[in-house]
Amino acid sequence: MHTPLASPARSAPRPATWPVVASGVLALAVAMGIGRFAFTPLMPLMLRDGTLTAEAGAEWAAANYLGYLAGALTAGWFSGNPGRGLAASLAGVALTTLAMALAGAPAPALLGTALRAAAGLFSAWALVCASGWCLAELARRGAPRLGAWIFTGVGLGIALAGALAWLGGRQPAARLWLELGMLALAGALLAGFLARRAGAVPAAAPEREAAAVARGAADGQGALILCYGLFGFGYIVPATFLPAMARDLAPDPLVFGLAWPLFGLAAILSVAGAARSLAAVPRRRLWAAAQALMALGTALPVAIHALWAVAASALLVGGTFMIATMAGLQLAREARPDDPTPLLARMTAAFAAGQIAGPLAVRAFGAGGGDGLGPTGAVAASLLALSALWLWRAGRRRV
Repeated sequence: MHTPLASPARSAPRPATWPVVASGVLALAVAMGIGRFAFTPLMPLMLRDGTLTAEAGAEWAAANYLGYLAGALTAGWFSGNPGRGLAASLAGVALTTLAMALAGAPAPALLGTALRAAAGLFSAWALVCASGWCLAELARRGAPRLGAWIFTGVGLGIALAGALAWLGGRQPAARLWLELGMLALAGALLAGFLARRAGAVPAAAPEREAAAVARGAADGQGALILCYGLFGFGYIVPATFLPAMARDLAPDPLVFGLAWPLFGLAAILSVAGAARSLAAVPRRRLWAAAQALMALGTALPVAIHALWAVAASALLVGGTFMIATMAGLQLAREARPDDPTPLLARMTAAFAAGQIAGPLAVRAFGAGGGDGLGPTGAVAASLLALSALWLWRAGRRRV
């Protein structure tokens, strides 16, 4: 009688990836598409309703940028547990969006400023935590290339918020804030449910070995942070002023309101196309190409005052800003596979500083009574083009 040989150990089934991707998509749709960018299509409607002045609108936008910078600087708090940071930030986005229905005249002016600052803080936390958690989990599940798909969430949120403002443009803006807040709350709850369902996979031995090497590596990180900051400065001019430019050319909300959904739709399609067809392209080269097209989109509406130029800018900038975001944050993950959250936070802080500098430059160039958009757009387009050239050359050296 003999003992049967033990059967060879079967490899454990690979954990499911779709809950991680779906949770990331929803998280970024809520945090960025609604919490970060919903004010852009709603500001012209609040101006129309008389609940907001142009000066207060500029202050609210600046408060959001400052909150975003503060969020980027403090996102490192969640380095050990990005899932906890993601849950807290999504809850904050939903609550501040709902509360925006109370902002504006006759409410105290500081209420809107405080709420936009808080929304900026929470959206920065969510971007850093969602990127860190989702990219790490997908890498541990053996599907790192699926990480590109989570960035379609930003375009999805922008398109949904823009479509709601466009189709409901004849409603009071306060009602639209309530509707967006309910949408954000539903999205946050569903993202949390999917994240819990996905669970967590322990780091494998190769990842731990790579982490030990990465802890002391800082190759190119400073240049990545700088390029990401220039990206923030360059994109913010069209991202902030496109709906207002369109409103000056076509006062009907059913016409000018199309600019923002178009921006979001371009973001969805471009990231989906990049995730499907450009996964093998080096991230620096992909980022460089996106930044070059963004430079063209930034320059176009300030050089040509026509509705078609605004629409083309929405497509060019909307179709590239999330590819640049995706490529930049994926490079951060490659540079620090052990714990990308601190580098992600520094890059997001540089981005936030750049987008604060954009409106300040518009104001400074317009201080003499002229239009500050033209000179700022020219400077932004030039910096985007120069950083694109550097990224392309850096990508060529690494091929």
